[in-house]
Amino acid sequence: MSARMTSLSSSDELIFFVNGRKVVEKRPDPEVTLLSYLRGALHLTGTKFACGEGGCGACTVMVSRYNATSQKIRHYPATACLVPLCSLHGAAVTTVEGVGSIRTRVHPVQERLAKCHGTQCGFCSPGMVMSIYTLLRNHPEPTLEQVTEALGGNLCRCTGYRPIVESGGTFCAEPTVCRMKGSGKCCLEEQEESSSVRAQEKVCTKLYDKDEFQPLDPSQEPIFPPELIRMAEDPNKRRLTFQGARTTWLAPVTLPDLLELRAAFPHAPLIMGNTTVGPNIKFKGDFHPVFICALGVSELYLLNSEDDGVTVGAGHSLAQLSDTLQSIVSKQPTEKTETCRALLKHLRTLAGPSIRNLATLGGHVATRATISDLNPILAAGKATLQLISKEGPRQIPLDGAFLEKSPGAGLKPGELVLSVSIPYSTQWQFVSGLRQAQRQENSMAIVNAGMSVRFEPGTSTIRELQVLYGGVGPTVVSASRTCAQLVGRPWEDQMLSEACQGVLDEVHLAPGAKGGQVEFRRTLLLSLLFKFYLRVRQGLSRLDPQKFPDIPEEYTSALEDFPIATPQGVQMFQCVDPHQPPQDPVGHPVMHQAALKHTTGEAVFVDDMPPVGQELFLAVVTSPRAHAKIISINTAEALALPGVVSVITAEDVPGENNHKGEILYAQSEVICVGQIVCTVAADTYAHAREAAKKVKIEYEDLEPRIITIEQALEHNSFLSPERKIEQGNVDQAFKHVDQIIEGEVHVEGQEHFYMETQTVLAIPREEDKEMVLHLGTQFPTHVQEFVAAALDVPRNRVACHMRRAGGAFGGKVTKPALLGAVAAVAANKTGRPIRLVLERGEDMLITAGRHPLLGKYKVGFMKNGLIKASDVQFYINGGCTPDESQLVLEFIVLKSENAYHIPNFRCRGRACRTNLPSNTAFRGFGFPQATVVVEAYMTAVASHCGLLPEEVREINMYKRLSQTAYKQTFHPEALRRCWKECLEQASFPARKRAAEDFNRQSRWRKRGIAAVPMKYTIGFPVAYYHQAAALVHIYLDGSVLLTHGGCELGQGLHTKMLQVASRELGIPTSYIHLSETSTVTVPNAIFTAGSMSADISGKAVQNACQILIARLQPVIRRNPNGKWEEWIKKAFEESISLSATGYFRGYQTNMDWDKEQGHAFPYYVYGAACAEVDIDCLSGAHKLLRADIFMDAAFSINPAVDIGQIEGAFVQGMGLYTTEELKYSPEGVLRSRGTNDYKIPTVTEIPETFRITLLHSQNPIAIYSSKGLGEAGMFLGSSVLLAIWDAVAAARQERRPHETAALSPRSPATPEWIRMACVDQFTDMIPRDDPSTFTPWSICVS
Repeated sequence: MSARMTSLSSSDELIFFVNGRKVVEKRPDPEVTLLSYLRGALHLTGTKFACGEGGCGACTVMVSRYNATSQKIRHYPATACLVPLCSLHGAAVTTVEGVGSIRTRVHPVQERLAKCHGTQCGFCSPGMVMSIYTLLRNHPEPTLEQVTEALGGNLCRCTGYRPIVESGGTFCAEPTVCRMKGSGKCCLEEQEESSSVRAQEKVCTKLYDKDEFQPLDPSQEPIFPPELIRMAEDPNKRRLTFQGARTTWLAPVTLPDLLELRAAFPHAPLIMGNTTVGPNIKFKGDFHPVFICALGVSELYLLNSEDDGVTVGAGHSLAQLSDTLQSIVSKQPTEKTETCRALLKHLRTLAGPSIRNLATLGGHVATRATISDLNPILAAGKATLQLISKEGPRQIPLDGAFLEKSPGAGLKPGELVLSVSIPYSTQWQFVSGLRQAQRQENSMAIVNAGMSVRFEPGTSTIRELQVLYGGVGPTVVSASRTCAQLVGRPWEDQMLSEACQGVLDEVHLAPGAKGGQVEFRRTLLLSLLFKFYLRVRQGLSRLDPQKFPDIPEEYTSALEDFPIATPQGVQMFQCVDPHQPPQDPVGHPVMHQAALKHTTGEAVFVDDMPPVGQELFLAVVTSPRAHAKIISINTAEALALPGVVSVITAEDVPGENNHKGEILYAQSEVICVGQIVCTVAADTYAHAREAAKKVKIEYEDLEPRIITIEQALEHNSFLSPERKIEQGNVDQAFKHVDQIIEGEVHVEGQEHFYMETQTVLAIPREEDKEMVLHLGTQFPTHVQEFVAAALDVPRNRVACHMRRAGGAFGGKVTKPALLGAVAAVAANKTGRPIRLVLERGEDMLITAGRHPLLGKYKVGFMKNGLIKASDVQFYINGGCTPDESQLVLEFIVLKSENAYHIPNFRCRGRACRTNLPSNTAFRGFGFPQATVVVEAYMTAVASHCGLLPEEVREINMYKRLSQTAYKQTFHPEALRRCWKECLEQASFPARKRAAEDFNRQSRWRKRGIAAVPMKYTIGFPVAYYHQAAALVHIYLDGSVLLTHGGCELGQGLHTKMLQVASRELGIPTSYIHLSETSTVTVPNAIFTAGSMSADISGKAVQNACQILIARLQPVIRRNPNGKWEEWIKKAFEESISLSATGYFRGYQTNMDWDKEQGHAFPYYVYGAACAEVDIDCLSGAHKLLRADIFMDAAFSINPAVDIGQIEGAFVQGMGLYTTEELKYSPEGVLRSRGTNDYKIPTVTEIPETFRITLLHSQNPIAIYSSKGLGEAGMFLGSSVLLAIWDAVAAARQERRPHETAALSPRSPATPEWIRMACVDQFTDMIPRDDPSTFTPWSICVS
């Protein structure tokens, strides 16, 4: 290899364009991605780093290329984190900065996303802009379906997607909401007038004014650089060589040259889209000294359609393949396009648009991945591969042997895939692609399949049968033996039975197989085969209805895939009082104050800050063991690497390495996988990361290793004492009830998945041991405390600056303090600035998330559903250190009754100490887990009484002025109102009857509907947690600088504070600037959490403004008609102070745990939600059809912000209860560490119909009678879980009508749980393994 390398020419220049400007890179490094180049070399930081594996869309850019053959320009979205810089020669890249800017002109895409309230934290917004912008460059008037598809690869954790889709929908020719025939009114509002609420109050539904939007003018878009056209058409193009420090990039432009290189470097990867090679380099540590890029070889882009099929060049992207197949399907008879249509179905949901535009057909086929969605279909459809090498062309079948990597069936050294030939199907042939994934789109299949059958003409006798599965082994698996045995058999039930048994015998899945879900995957083998069987039966009937009877009507639902529908909705809120002054913004749906900066990429996050002189990058070294003694740490090899400055360990901490039980650097032992043992500081992140791999740590395992709650209970391992509340006489009450039931519910944890990972910039000052930190946190004071303790300096030497965070959700309350201290210690040791940016996988591993919970209940009730007694025990998995676990546990106990009055009620709880990373605060703070247990026993009681769960909920709901179990008095009027409105406006009774009718007519798809009430607490049972301060300066030009102690996380806190200051000072918000939160300006600020920050910071801002207005009153009285600027100038001349500190002492709350009573919370937020779902009983998939949310908002300071918070929380809650599944190995290793393994909802998961109603009430304790709504919507996502339970119960009742064993509910209700709960002949057929005979791949830790 070295001899060949020396013969390569010196590096060529890389030429491409970025935002219309030519970029010439003299020595491009093949290991550098476009994302790192944009952010590092060009300082274009609008393109964000969030996952690094192409799974989130935050780094989406538009790539444009000119095709000299077709003379057309192709614009496509691409994830910059996967695009190698060297692949861009001759391309034009457009980033969000090139689309528009607030400094010049904001593009309509950016403007509408902002004004439609489609941005909250703003970290994902540039990627959203680029996805919609690229769509518009190709389709200036897109359809709603195209908008939804364009956003399929973009994740958002804040908004719930609805306003993002709506903003894109404003460019569509058709209306973005449906219109009833004739009336022109939205059908979602058809019941509006009937509401008792809307009869009393005027309700608004308009969150923005479309008339404000600037029009889209496609003719004004930037032109493609003419120089790149000349380069593409240059007849003298030659191979390019880019020589990096460690690797060489070779880019041939002719097929012979490509084949020469392929022969010379047979092990060099062939790069086209880099969607497989790139992630393997990053996450698996693959290294390649040579890359061969074939993007410029025209022979790879062949497209040839003939009578018997189509041949597609290997260089075509999957998106181009989809376009080709759509064209074929539109032109060819249906009978000829079986394979094409099967491929198209899977192409719609395979990854996201950015990946589909990068990944190529040849690369997809050649990798032969077990989870490939296309390869099994291509094999089933009898596709062939045209291969070529220096020795010449060769054709091989793309069949089971090829996909199973059988000897001699694959590519030979030096060969490459030139094209793929896809034959047309025939009249008596059927081809299907089937798959089931954790979510519908942008999610690798758990199991997929390609199946085809060819019959003897005019008969149902099998001539040829192929069944191939992916996801059930290291390769795609062909059930060839079973298929061969069935040839000659008629297509009937007996054949199906034998096929199922044959598949189970032939396709072996070991009980401890990688990926887990073994019984589910075994069941899917049969379920997908059964779906194919039914589809073929139906197809035969259509060919000859007389000879082949159709499948039963109630079976047809098994063949219908859930549609990907464009979400539509209505948002209803109280209109502003018409007598309110026009310039007073309070109550108006004001756009987020940073929204335009978000959508233009000009909002600066911590890692967007320019490099600081001499700064170093920090990489972490974490423990691979859950509980072990550290024998030795050898750093010699790491320190010897280039660019490495220092390795930092516990020995380098000047002060406390263990502060309040939280450990910065592991010292003598490690207590969880993911604990930081040391860090490496180097001149680049690549150097730091490489050196971190070279640190050698020797461990000795220790016992016990406690991973699950069950194990913690066995070892009596707890973090803190038990908490308990009790009312009535529970034990006595159990003696006087009709029935008693007992059960337990497991609720697994949840990853925060904020889009911006934990990031810290620590800058040491030369004087007085000062340390300045910039970071995204919810609690700057906590960071200051930990850094001061670690450095052994007073807190006044530590300054924490927080401008904004790219999402937080509780995950940035305590964790930034730990990481800030780790970075500060490194800065202190090296004397240089330290930048710490966690990779997504590191963030998920180190920072943990929501507490897994085990709930056990015993409930006594009467035959009419009235619950007389309840005894509940909660255990949470706290992890290895205290963190927030005790406070979360206390909240769980206090909130455990939800909306129900049970006269004899006892609740106990404990936080378990385990060898997992410490779980922490998360939106809802324990309430979303605990109340699942409550709703589970409400559902169980309903089942025993023959009632609907909603009837039992209403029977037991608080009805009058009452006391909670901890003796706090409240009136449930608003709760009852939300519940009543929800049932009425959601038409619950009628829809419940309709669901029952649907279920009677559909065996394999079931519909569920559920409604749930909520009584959510705001604030904390600790009075001093509610204090707040603000600082307001008025400058001599009349402008105002506002600072307060709350942190802007995307929840619109700063926007509301500007509204408050505007009202109190009587000036427009344009006069007021709010820069950042800092410990320098507002000391000792409490955390931004608990849905109370707008309450308490608003009171502090109000106080400061009122102080200033009081000082100005004498001036105003003397000149009542004067202008603001005149009053300020005069006040200064009269030596009146124009600066004021505002302070709010806080709500006075308390909780006496010894007496089990207190005034624990300042007030409650009430709500109700109704959700309707369909489930596929064969695959476990579900589809959310509609969600109605009613929230007691009292008076909304900003309805757009509040509705956005409710929608976002609901969708995040829906994720908790359905698709988001954290998987741990029995050894305590987190398996789910990125977008490939952990699935938050995408745009396709949100309700098809999404209705939000804010109900008006009074809350005099809070500013302007408002309420904190940031967290409450999270639990309402459980309505989806309850609806799934309802649908599953319908399936079980039909299949096991006499079964007495109750359904064991759990969360999340994943496809695995849904499918295995819908018991049938297929779940009965699969083999079951003795748990004592194997080690499972993953375990539940609740």
